[in-house]
Amino acid sequence: MTDLTTPQPAPQAPEPEVGSHTIVIPPTVPMVNLLGPRDELLRTVERAFPKLDIRVRGNEVTLVGGGGEIALLERLLDELIAVLAAGQTLTADAVERSIGMLRSQTTERPADVLTLNILSNRGRTIRPKTLNQKRYVDAIDANTIVFGIGPAGTGKTYLAMAKAVQALQAKAVNRIILTRPAVEAGERLGFLPGTLTEKIDPYLRPLYDALHDMIDPESIPRLMAAGTIEVAPLAYMRGRSLNDAFIILDEAQNTSPEQMKMFLTRLGFGSQMVVTGDVTQIDLPDGMQSGLKIVQGILEGLDDVHFSMLTSHDVVRHRLVSAIVDAYGRYDARQPALAAGREAGRPRGGRGNRR
Repeated sequence: MTDLTTPQPAPQAPEPEVGSHTIVIPPTVPMVNLLGPRDELLRTVERAFPKLDIRVRGNEVTLVGGGGEIALLERLLDELIAVLAAGQTLTADAVERSIGMLRSQTTERPADVLTLNILSNRGRTIRPKTLNQKRYVDAIDANTIVFGIGPAGTGKTYLAMAKAVQALQAKAVNRIILTRPAVEAGERLGFLPGTLTEKIDPYLRPLYDALHDMIDPESIPRLMAAGTIEVAPLAYMRGRSLNDAFIILDEAQNTSPEQMKMFLTRLGFGSQMVVTGDVTQIDLPDGMQSGLKIVQGILEGLDDVHFSMLTSHDVVRHRLVSAIVDAYGRYDARQPALAAGREAGRPRGGRGNRR
């Protein structure tokens, strides 16, 4: 008879069955390309699979450990070989992102994400680096209006710019229009010193920088003079109908609801729009609502309009940027609880108890 008063030990999870499996890498795949110089990529894989014993001899990779992890690593090697077969060089970042995609159990293959070339210029190829970035790029191909919403460093604007240049080169559009709200000047640029161009340039400089990565710099002045590429503050869009254009609104979190409506209704025939922004970095004056924060509730469900949400996992800058984004997210999540705690602890009856 079991003594019910005595705590019973929790049942132990069964130990994963240990197995061994050897994978033969095709002789057409140079092992140095797969494992990295001085086995750097192999070390990346070993850190991601600490429960596996990975042994490499010649072109044979032997895996010892749990069957699930063995199967996952075998899939990873297939994906990395596919990336190499597409003519790309593997990096530690690409390996880590491939592992993350496989562990998320998505239906998309990491190789399909990492080999999707959008644009090539001067030996540099622009492509998505994460699953959400690929879905964002696919959404731009499939919809007339796309919103790319996410933190800094997720490639929202950069990938949209690459798609715009690609569309221009393919003659799918006749011009590119890039715009941002000059919110720090309150759209009242006359108060700033200098010529109109000098006042506007600081707000538009990031768009110029991205253009220089994608188009030969010497051709940019000619394209701008011809009106093929236009970079202008959002206030200059009012009253226009933009036909046969690829239009990007950047920093859209700094638009008012009225400005967002104004921009979206500039859409003309044969045009496409991408709106990018980060709702955690709003620079509007206190009390002014962000047009980007409310637009999803207004347009959600409309045909040919898509919202792509990017997260800290899609940050492609320094690894610390992703960690910083997450840290600020945790801080922001704590604020309502802290405010509620302060309110609960405040004495009732005006300014407190007086003696």
